[in-house]
Amino acid sequence: MAVTGIISAVIVGLVIGVLGRLVVPGRQNIPIWLTVVIGVVAALIGTAIATVLGVASTRGVDWIELIIQIALAAVGVAFAAGQYGRRRS
Repeated sequence: MAVTGIISAVIVGLVIGVLGRLVVPGRQNIPIWLTVVIGVVAALIGTAIATVLGVASTRGVDWIELIIQIALAAVGVAFAAGQYGRRRS
């Protein structure tokens, strides 16, 4: 993987992870690096799911793919916040 691919993955992961955090109610006490990791994983899995469903490549913005990715990120953030908070207490 080229350096530009890694940088792109981190940027997309950051955006998807932050959007996932915004969807989850309350305050999530997880570090930003964990948010980026969750976002990258959610983006990859979301793209795979959208490809299987046949909605990964549409005209214009792929809204369904983005919604899937953000929903997966929200679930990941909620899970991580619960686990991370449990360890910190």
